[in-house]
Amino acid sequence: MDIAAVYHRPDSEMAYLRENGAFEIRLKVKHDDVSKVELLYGDPYGTKVNEKDEGTWEYETIDMDRSFITKLHDYYLAQVTLPLHRLQYAFLITDQKGTKWLYDDRKLVLATKESIAELTCFRMPYLHEIDRIDPPEWVKETVWYQIFPERFANGDKSNDPKGTLPWGSSEPSRDNFFGGDLKGIIDHLDYLKDLGITGLYLCPIFTAHSNHKYDTIDYFTIDPHFGDKKTFKRLVDEAHKRGMKVMLDAVFNHLGDFSMQWQDVIEHGQESRFASWFHINEFPVSYTKTDNDEFARDLTYEVFANTPHMPKLNTASREVQNYLHEIAAYWIKQFNIDAWRLDVANEIDHHFWRHFYSLTHYLKRDFYVLGEVWHNAQSWVNQHEFDGAMNYPFTETLNDGIVAKKISLSEMVSRLNEQLMLYRMPTNQVMLNSMDTHDTARLLTLCQGDKDLMRLTLTLMFLQIGSPCIYYGTEVGMAGDNDPGCRACMIWDKDKQDQKMLAFTKELIKLRKDYHRIFSYGTYTWQVDDDNQTLKLIRSKGEQQICAIFNLGEKPLKVTQKTPLLAQNLVQDQLGKHGFAIFG
Repeated sequence: MDIAAVYHRPDSEMAYLRENGAFEIRLKVKHDDVSKVELLYGDPYGTKVNEKDEGTWEYETIDMDRSFITKLHDYYLAQVTLPLHRLQYAFLITDQKGTKWLYDDRKLVLATKESIAELTCFRMPYLHEIDRIDPPEWVKETVWYQIFPERFANGDKSNDPKGTLPWGSSEPSRDNFFGGDLKGIIDHLDYLKDLGITGLYLCPIFTAHSNHKYDTIDYFTIDPHFGDKKTFKRLVDEAHKRGMKVMLDAVFNHLGDFSMQWQDVIEHGQESRFASWFHINEFPVSYTKTDNDEFARDLTYEVFANTPHMPKLNTASREVQNYLHEIAAYWIKQFNIDAWRLDVANEIDHHFWRHFYSLTHYLKRDFYVLGEVWHNAQSWVNQHEFDGAMNYPFTETLNDGIVAKKISLSEMVSRLNEQLMLYRMPTNQVMLNSMDTHDTARLLTLCQGDKDLMRLTLTLMFLQIGSPCIYYGTEVGMAGDNDPGCRACMIWDKDKQDQKMLAFTKELIKLRKDYHRIFSYGTYTWQVDDDNQTLKLIRSKGEQQICAIFNLGEKPLKVTQKTPLLAQNLVQDQLGKHGFAIFG
């Protein structure tokens, strides 16, 4: 056995309190290196005291299940319950040769009577309920719909910006306007309800200079080209009436350069009362322009990316903290929003986010905080900073395996399992899964116009743990390259919509809802055939089970099950290329 591959870390995603007092424990070992793992566990103060065995720790034994398999590692899982809420434990590992090993907090040694008697266990001194990662239950059953407000629908032409173009009359750019607004969203809430949507994720709606609104001028006002607070209150109320939650986009990493605070810095320099609000290296603030308005050189202040129009906020400043926390509270208390999506969340300090999380959940117990993190988000979701993160590594893995075919199907499954093991299961259940967003090329474009492949990819995404999200227009077959191409006007002309795609999306969302307990809480079993490019996924919860079969190869694949819940390219008992069938 490769003892260097054996790994466990207490008080982490590998050892954590779950609901109803259950404690989950994970052990990572080299793939196919172990035949059995037993967990030795018990109360750290429980002892047997008798003449022969004075002071020996009293423990119970349970077999751990090999639950997740990757190319390099196997993960063994077990759950235990302790009546006194305190725990110590160790692992008894049997390798493929039958040799037994003992792994505890200090050592990994051969298992003998003596080594077991001298255990130095991993310990969880007390299992505090307040420390439990407990994201809101409603998110686990939510199907999100992301809206880029300027391009979704123009419901009120009276608030159109100067120079607004006719709807969909030209290609989207970073500086043109088409008049999308909040009234347009309200007008189409019934469309979204009919689609099956239960959560609205809105890109920024606060006063800003650009069409994307990520350069905030005033966080306390609705952008006048989108409407006003009365209109937004109506949007939230009408959404709630239809069973939809509302999530706003918080841009707290930076302000827009047209904001009052930054303009004061430009005017007064080091004497500005807002000078400490930003990361300024030299006064007066300046930069050298380039042909690209979003890219500057010789910046004397820190910004988002390289754009001079988004000076970075100093969230270590108590004044900035109070200001941003006031904003977070205002929209919850005054408008009853349900969630914040946090833009560029990984570039803001942990201290700020811990206070932000505590505040929002104090105001609304089941509030949802979602961080934009394009990489491993453990540092945030494990510390009561975010409930979940935008699951870009998941998106990239599905894209690499299914769409771009950069990696094999077995490698894709390995990475998906590895991704799940980065987080506690309650966190996995509220990660936001999406195949395209306002920052990326649309899925149909990534699929090079192959709608069968697009539907297959969406289906596989919807079968995973996590909260699925549809980017506006995906359901009617919209295409578009990277920003700004992915931000085109929503197609409302039914003759130009892909009605087959729309009907399929409704079926897919209904399937997710009908079997939400399996998809949100169920186990995984994968079967992969790289040679024939086929994939089988079984999700189970109790006696319920869903079996999905996917064919990404050229040869037809025979299936024996009858009457699928959802299928594509299934003729009699043969699955064609990019065909799939889901059975209940």
